[in-house]
Amino acid sequence: MVSHKDVIASNRDAWNASADHHRRSAEWARLTDAVADKGFSCLDSTLTEQLNQVGLTGKAVIQLGCNNGREALSLFALGALEVMGVDQSSEFLKQAHELAERSHYSPEFVEADIHELPATLNERFDVALITIGVVNWMPDLGLFFSHVARTLKPGGKLVIYETHPFLEMLDPEASDPWRISTSYFQAEPLVESVAIVYEGKGEANGQQSYWHVHRLSDQLMGVVGAGLRLCAFNEYAHSNREDLYDVYTQGEAQIPMCYALVAEKL
Repeated sequence: MVSHKDVIASNRDAWNASADHHRRSAEWARLTDAVADKGFSCLDSTLTEQLNQVGLTGKAVIQLGCNNGREALSLFALGALEVMGVDQSSEFLKQAHELAERSHYSPEFVEADIHELPATLNERFDVALITIGVVNWMPDLGLFFSHVARTLKPGGKLVIYETHPFLEMLDPEASDPWRISTSYFQAEPLVESVAIVYEGKGEANGQQSYWHVHRLSDQLMGVVGAGLRLCAFNEYAHSNREDLYDVYTQGEAQIPMCYALVAEKL
């Protein structure tokens, strides 16, 4: 059985190995131009509305799992005074620094395993943000959320905008995309050895990555167990994943595809 530390290290190496693929994409070229706009934001309307309700004006915000920094940079357009992005991938953080240099803002980026955040981040932030795809890379939700909670000042808010775990049961590329293909209660992570991409299929690269299918109940209890009080929770029928998941937004049948959660540190 692979240890949690080995899983985290493998995921870090897999993301680092995938960074060049993302940098060679058309999306990267678009981003390098777009971030020069003072009002730049790549956040969709659902997350923008949620963050506006929480209120970022004049506040210190930390994003856990910031990838190339595009979402961290977007927080300034919503009024954030100070922004920090944390990620364990040094290669994606290089991209984050490059985007920041092209923007009007100066976020801080920290390379760290979110399960072992430096004590200097404790009770420093008014808002902590987690967006799509972060939770599933975490092998230990209890440990993960305990460190997330430590970054918040008393009264600070955690905002999560994530894929709904219901989607993990479906395969949008199957001949019948509506057929249940995976157990909701799958305990073992999905292991792959291909480049991590947002669209299409990644090329085999020999770097193992571990994707954990966490039930919604585990995610909610992880938040509560970290000493956070649930303030708001909403499920949505729209997708915040790759375009191929749009197949589930067509037709009369609607399924939960993503959710937004707000919790407060007691």
